Amino acid sequence: MAFDIVSYLLEVAAGLFGGACLLRLFMQWQRVPFGNPIGRFVFAITDWLVLPLRKVLPAIGRIDTASLVAAYLIECAQWLLILAMRGHIEVDWLLGMALFGLIRLAISAMMALVLVYAILSWIQNDSPMADVIDRLCEPLLRPIRKVLPLVGGLDLSPLVLLVLLQVALMVLTAAFRGF
Repeated sequence: MAFDIVSYLLEVAAGLFGGACLLRLFMQWQRVPFGNPIGRFVFAITDWLVLPLRKVLPAIGRIDTASLVAAYLIECAQWLLILAMRGHIEVDWLLGMALFGLIRLAISAMMALVLVYAILSWIQNDSPMADVIDRLCEPLLRPIRKVLPLVGGLDLSPLVLLVLLQVALMVLTAAFRGF
């Protein structure tokens, strides 16, 4: 039971910090300004790792490689601790688990972002946070909106995207079981 509790706490911590690194990457890729509450939060909890990495890892176009590598390193640390608690560390296994964890985290973060977007769209919130989330979700929803028209005045694209992301998570999990 203690192993399960520690594993869960490691997953929560890695999800928070790794997710923040991925959000930083996505916000920079989408050129969303960081002078809002979300941006300030992301900077506050990721600067300690991203800024030192940025000194050795330059951006590739619009891709902030330091943020991506930071998220991967956080996943590596999580799995290193979990495997160390089990008393069996294999580097290949560790790197594969971290990659799986990073992809799973990215999909889960997109799902959370779309859920928050959908909730904020119902209440017509004109806060800076709603604007940031709208700017982050729009590129994900745009291709679906081109194919799926409004149904009775309702935009079902967030629901379709959530279903597609859930299917992607299922496929990823099935592929990982084979690994």
